[in-house]
Amino acid sequence: MTDVVNTAQAEAWNGYEGEHWASHADRYDAVNSGFNGYVLDRVRADDRVLDIGCGNGQLTRLAGERGRAATGVDLSGPMLATARARAADLPDVRFEQADAQVHPFPDGEYDLAVSRFGVMFFADPVAAFANIRRALRPGGRLAFLCMTALAGTDLGAVFGALAAYLPQPTGPDGSGPTSFADPDRTKAVLGEAGFEDVECTRVEADQVWGRDVPDAARFIGDWGPVRHHLGMVDEATAARAREALTEALRPFAGPDAVRLRGTAWLVTAKRS
Repeated sequence: MTDVVNTAQAEAWNGYEGEHWASHADRYDAVNSGFNGYVLDRVRADDRVLDIGCGNGQLTRLAGERGRAATGVDLSGPMLATARARAADLPDVRFEQADAQVHPFPDGEYDLAVSRFGVMFFADPVAAFANIRRALRPGGRLAFLCMTALAGTDLGAVFGALAAYLPQPTGPDGSGPTSFADPDRTKAVLGEAGFEDVECTRVEADQVWGRDVPDAARFIGDWGPVRHHLGMVDEATAARAREALTEALRPFAGPDAVRLRGTAWLVTAKRS
């Protein structure tokens, strides 16, 4: 990886955060894979697909199998190692370590750019999407998933239980992971980056967070932002936060798993 402007994110995804996602690839896929179909339905048989923020590569692999070929790009060395290992028998799927905001993609190389919750952290989103647009052929398409606001959602209720003890681990609605929670902002950013026919459709899917409540609570507690904030308070406060997290998850426990109903925006657009 050469050109990087998103240095804070590069540091995180090549440190604990990326290592945790790589070592728990199946668990994170269990959280997010219910949304795959919304993006994969956009892949045509002859598409060359670019997956932005591909992580451990599940969506890239599936897009490559459905289309002509797929390339996944990500900042995270640990996750890309997992992605490459899992795609070893797929000759039309490849991965690059790159900052999509500045990476010199070949002009017009791809028919479709996709992402599953990998586009919310750009330092300059207009520049990033303009660079992605350049990588698309004229008339090329964009389809990505991003988080909605947390207020009123199952995940918002779980994180809200931590509020008495810790800051919101994702930051305020409209920032960080929810930076594209407002469709008007999303449309403005993509329009400025040179996309047209931008549509934002709210979609839902079940997200599996653990086999039971203690397992789910441990997993969420070890997720980077929650772990970071737990480390900033004293032991007694951290213990109370973990207890509150455990109790908040109980209503979502079923006989075989803890499931939260996840919400997202499916954003689609075309290169103008």
